[in-house]
Amino acid sequence: RNQLCKTHAWKEDLLPTSVIITFHNEARSTLLRTITSVLLRSPPNLIQEIILVDDYSDKPDDGLELAQIQKVKILRNERREGLMRSRVKGADAATAPILTFLDSHCECNQHWLEPMLERVMEDRTRVVCPIIDVINMDNFQYVGASADLRGGFDWNLVFKWDYMTANQRNARRSDPIAPIRTPMIAGGLFMIDKSWFDELGKYDMMMDVWGGENLEISFRVWQCQGSLEIIPCSRVGHVFRKQHPYTFPGGSGNVFTRNTRRAAEVWMDEYKEYYYAAVPSARNVPFGNIQSRLELRKKLSCKPFAWYLEHVYPELRIPDKKDVAFGALQQGTLCMDTLGHFADGTVGVYECHGSGGNQEWALTKDKSIRHSDLCLTVVNQNPGELLKLHGCQEKNTKQKWEKLDNNRLQFMGSSLCIDSKVHKEKGLTLETCDSGSLTQVWKFTLNNLKHH
Repeated sequence: RNQLCKTHAWKEDLLPTSVIITFHNEARSTLLRTITSVLLRSPPNLIQEIILVDDYSDKPDDGLELAQIQKVKILRNERREGLMRSRVKGADAATAPILTFLDSHCECNQHWLEPMLERVMEDRTRVVCPIIDVINMDNFQYVGASADLRGGFDWNLVFKWDYMTANQRNARRSDPIAPIRTPMIAGGLFMIDKSWFDELGKYDMMMDVWGGENLEISFRVWQCQGSLEIIPCSRVGHVFRKQHPYTFPGGSGNVFTRNTRRAAEVWMDEYKEYYYAAVPSARNVPFGNIQSRLELRKKLSCKPFAWYLEHVYPELRIPDKKDVAFGALQQGTLCMDTLGHFADGTVGVYECHGSGGNQEWALTKDKSIRHSDLCLTVVNQNPGELLKLHGCQEKNTKQKWEKLDNNRLQFMGSSLCIDSKVHKEKGLTLETCDSGSLTQVWKFTLNNLKHH
């Protein structure tokens, strides 16, 4: 933590919290580590109880044994309910005025609790989370994370960490431990006033297993008169796993997409079209009934998504402002793909997966083919030359493209087009435009964006 955290005097009259930990087939030692870190690293008077919600694990004994620890209570589901319904069950049983949700594989650090409690007690509509440090999955070593990150997302609605802009970092120099307003929370670890959680509609109880719920609660908090903050003086370690150790009834992709669609349909207004352009496959996943969530939005007089984009996440580039076309650039069953490359990397094609990410492109009004803040760039204007990704510059003539009527993408002022014929060995190249060549045909999944 920043040195200033150690000298800061936290308020004396803080209210206690109920800590809610849901788990399914979690290793008992890991769960024990989470519980003991809460008890050992928190002032005893501030932990009212630790509520474990066992989401129908194979071995009920683990929870029963842990419930013998002082302050620990166990609730067990009679069938698999998933994260959202399990957390709501824990919240409903909680007796403290403030709720703290933790994942089942965490380690709370020194003075993690007081800075968050202080913020929530000052304003009940604040939802706060710690800086999430990394516990190495292979050897459980504790590694400190950067304090210059905020939560965000792309139009495929997958959570990502954003580095703060230079202006945001400069503004923090005068007060490096000030709370960080964040457009989105990772979702595993946060604190919220219990009465505000209830008033705000808890969780969407029709979301299944895991995924998308952090998106939904983030939109809802901001759009319905609340705020989200990361508290730099509070740090909690978390084991980031490479894959889910448990099963998803219905398959993880479908469950995540169904949950995400519910969030998009309720909260994103007309901007949900950019999600569907980035993830075309989502349109085929049924999302169930959202009537009660739409009624909740109306009852709470929540703001439109356009307000959220303007005031909370202005850094998210809105396609329709500058784009002629947006989505995936398709060639039969293949799509243009960054292949995970960054600046100065090459571009290729890969089986279309319909999930945005590396296959999300925009053709902008200023004639660039853009992926996030990188643009398709011509380094040498000769047939057979590889195309590269470079940082976008509005006046850079090496980044200007024309979409021809026959679905070719021509480098402006030349007779050269983007071609995929040698992509397997090298990547996409510039070749002489040829109206008979199928390796030069590119179609966007969403063309001609309308202005809202």
